[in-house]
Amino acid sequence: MYRPRGERGPPAPVNVGETHTVKIEGRGTGGDGIARVQGFVVFVPGANVGDEVKVRIKDVRRRFAIADVVTE
Repeated sequence: MYRPRGERGPPAPVNVGETHTVKIEGRGTGGDGIARVQGFVVFVPGANVGDEVKVRIKDVRRRFAIADVVTE
């Protein structure tokens, strides 16, 4: 299937500044926690496997996002 240049897959289901409650499912090679929002990978530095945390999206890339834990 042909796609115009720059269009690769559906848009990310998250946006910078949004908050989400996620469960950390795994750990990345850099030590960041890995969660998913609608199947989209979100890296959460400082989170441990099994944690359920509220995060704020700080960066969105084509295949993943990076978020910080929200402390209120």
